[in-house]
Order: sequence, then structure tokens, then C-alpha cells
Amino acid sequence: MTKILSETFHNLMHLFFPHVCEGCGTDILDNDALLCAICHTKLPETNFIEKENNLVEQKFYGQLKVDAAGAAFYFTKEGMLQHLIKQLKYHNNKQIGFYLGRQLGNFLAQTNRFNDVDVIIPLPLNPRKEKKRGYNQAAVIAEGVNSIWQKPVNTKAVERKIFTETQTHKDRINRWQSMRNVFEVTNADELSGKNILLIDDIITTGATLEACGEKILCVPNTKLFIATVAFTI
Repeated sequence: MTKILSETFHNLMHLFFPHVCEGCGTDILDNDALLCAICHTKLPETNFIEKENNLVEQKFYGQLKVDAAGAAFYFTKEGMLQHLIKQLKYHNNKQIGFYLGRQLGNFLAQTNRFNDVDVIIPLPLNPRKEKKRGYNQAAVIAEGVNSIWQKPVNTKAVERKIFTETQTHKDRINRWQSMRNVFEVTNADELSGKNILLIDDIITTGATLEACGEKILCVPNTKLFIATVAFTI
């Protein structure tokens, strides 16, 4: 009897509050899954996290000293990942950020290239923009990473002091000029002597991560690692 009531309750909940795949909308997926099995396989893996001299690392050559860098997936226009990140950034879907963070965390946990990381810092969002959005998407991703790969997350040691407009349509030089002096280390003692992983959702030109990473490396005896969910082709 109890089993019948439980199944009836579950069916009613599914009827009025359907749990569907964020990718294709099907309701054929596990209760705790965000994507169905088919959509999950459509996420285009880069294998950058485990490979030296990958395309992410090449973006920082001669610009920023990075011990290791990588991205979990390729980002393409009209692709699955574009849809997911749009939902995360503009449609208040924090669950997606946590899910993507867990995927990134799985990649980080399976390689030894990032073993020396002591602390995770999500790329800071300006308080004005964070208040409007309700959260920093990079911080949500970092929480997802932490749930798989238990490195502590620090959201207070680095801040984004200056509000900047979207950088989407700017080239690397213009992005760099816009991002200079935007970031500030507000608690150097917490970072001194640490190996720091800087995390963001997407890397395009790398200028924003470079600007933040440059400030972090001004702290004595720090080493910098970078990881993102997506890499723009």
C-alpha cells in the first residue's frame, strides 16, 4: 500500500511539476539529472584539462605565467553549451552552473596537472552586475567543482572594483584595455604562498582572465592555474 501511494504521489508530482531535460525537453531522465543521456553525450569535450600546450594555455603564452590551464568543452554558436550558459547567465538557472561545475570538477579530478592547487577563486563579478543577476555564475560553477574535487573556494580575496559593459564584441586588445585595473586583491594574506585556480564560465580572448590573473600573481609566492567550462572556437 505504501509503495502504491508513493508511486501515485511521484506520478502526480511529475504531472504538475515535470522534470525535463534542459537540452531537448524530454522527460525521460533520472530525477536528479539535468540533461538526458543523449544530450549529455552531445557536450563537445576538449580533453584540454589533461593535455599540456592546449589551446587555452597558448592564449597566455608571453602574456601571463600560468602553470596549467584548460577548458572542459567547446563552445559553438547555437550549440548545446550556448543554450546552457545562456540559461545560467540570463535566466536565473543556477542549477545549470552547478551541473557544469561538476563536469569540470570531474575532469580536474582525473588529471594530475592540477594536483598542486590549494584554493579556487571564481572570476569576480562587479557587485552591481551581481546584484542584478542575483549571483556570480563563476562562483556557482566553483561550488559545483568543489562538490566533486574538494578544493576550498575563496570568493572574498579578489574583487572586481570597476563596472564594465559586456566585452563580447571586443577584440583582445580592446578587452585588455577595458579590463586593466578592474580587479583588486583585497586580502593578499589569504593568497600568499598559494597555488590558485582561477575559474570562469567561458574563455574567448582570455583578456579578462589575464587581467585578474596578473593581479593575483602580484601576491608573493603564488602560482596560477586557470580552468573554464567552455572554450570558444
